[in-house]
Amino acid sequence: MFPKLISVPRLCKHHLNQFLKQHFRKFVTAPTSSESHVPRVCVVGSGPAGFYTAQQLLKGNPDVLVDIYEKLPVPFGLVRFGVAPDHPEVKNVINTFTKTAQSERCSFIGNVEVGRDVTLQQLRDAYSAVVLAYGADDDKALGVPGEDLDNVVSARSFVGWFNGLPQDRDLKVDLSAERAVILGQGNVALDVARILLTPVDILKKTDISQHALDALSNSSVKEVLLVGRRGPLQVAFTIKELREMIKIPDCWPNLTPEDYLGLQNLIPDLPRPRRRLTELLYKTAHEPTDVDRKLWANAKREWKLRFLRSPLHIYGETTVKGIRFAINRLEGDDLVEKKAVLSKETEDIDCGLVLRSIGYRSVAIDKDIPFNFTKGVISHTQGRVEGITGVYCSGWVNTGPVGVILTTMTNGFDIGKTVIQDLSNGVLEVSGKQGKEDILPQLQKSGIQVVHFSDWRKIDEVEVKNGKDCGKPREKFVDIDTMLKIASSTV
Repeated sequence: MFPKLISVPRLCKHHLNQFLKQHFRKFVTAPTSSESHVPRVCVVGSGPAGFYTAQQLLKGNPDVLVDIYEKLPVPFGLVRFGVAPDHPEVKNVINTFTKTAQSERCSFIGNVEVGRDVTLQQLRDAYSAVVLAYGADDDKALGVPGEDLDNVVSARSFVGWFNGLPQDRDLKVDLSAERAVILGQGNVALDVARILLTPVDILKKTDISQHALDALSNSSVKEVLLVGRRGPLQVAFTIKELREMIKIPDCWPNLTPEDYLGLQNLIPDLPRPRRRLTELLYKTAHEPTDVDRKLWANAKREWKLRFLRSPLHIYGETTVKGIRFAINRLEGDDLVEKKAVLSKETEDIDCGLVLRSIGYRSVAIDKDIPFNFTKGVISHTQGRVEGITGVYCSGWVNTGPVGVILTTMTNGFDIGKTVIQDLSNGVLEVSGKQGKEDILPQLQKSGIQVVHFSDWRKIDEVEVKNGKDCGKPREKFVDIDTMLKIASSTV
């Protein structure tokens, strides 16, 4: 049946095309020949790596269509579930990701788990290219006796617990002990320590999950030890994180002055970032300002850095009671890149909570993914997955869990450019690839409820409203069924 005749105003070519699309789109029932040759790229994972890769793809090729698959009903990955709740400024990048997701050439396909709901081979059949950008969902183990005792918790799970990650909402963590030990001296370790030590009156104004806030409100933790294998010149945290730790209200940075003796003579020879960090450590231990002294004067809580310690054994009957450490010595000529060597001397430190923060690792989500289990990354050459044409990896599954969001952005942009280059050089097959038009019917047939970006906006709206009701930026849902119910609502 022909459309009703309408009056077409005199328009320039661009506006005429827009006018025709608006009025005649509903009469197009099949893709045209040119549409069947549109490159379609699938990105697996909607965290920073996924969105930055998608952003570069959309920017670098005006024809490419990008579909972002996410196993959860909500987007943004590590920005939502990994960034500490008292770092809201870091989460502002979500605004940029939202603009990308709302592009006419980009689709968010949530609540779809690759490897379970859809296979890598199915995605390869439907898309010209598949970019694996699903991050690091596992953590490294210590490999010492007693690691499976109650209240020995991975920092990754603890972060997921206070950030509302559904899989960690029921994490068993007992905060009744006065001393907690964190194994590791990176930024995640400091994030965890800061959450344990920050007054609840401050935390309750953030988007921290309510179950975590309730537990922290009744916490007995008064002392946090951050233990590392090497010395103060080898700590992995950044100066920004250290400054925040020093300024925690009602908390004293109990840095042992003897640990930093002689550092003032080495500081001038250090690279600039390490020099500034080491200088702050030294001054905090040896030359605190009057403002600092006043801030710490009546502190009821404290944190310490313990160096040259490697865990040998976590002891306790069913619940952790303490850790036996080997005392290390450093070997090597380089000031910073020294190696820790165990001695025969040991030290026991009693504690009631142990948080393991020695690094994240990725996993293979599909049997067809070639995986380097030693390094915990996908096997690849410059982002091209080995042995599988048209499959790429971006972010932590590519590099390992290193750097900050800026590092991931750079890698995501690079992988996006690589895909565009391969499209331009004819390496990738374009003809006949229908993208989500092939995948969505398969998911519907399997009974999978797909969450689109407009559905996420419904969840977002309710979370923000619930947060506003209790004085927070948002109150995250931690139950997937609840998320799906809201996503499918008509309100």
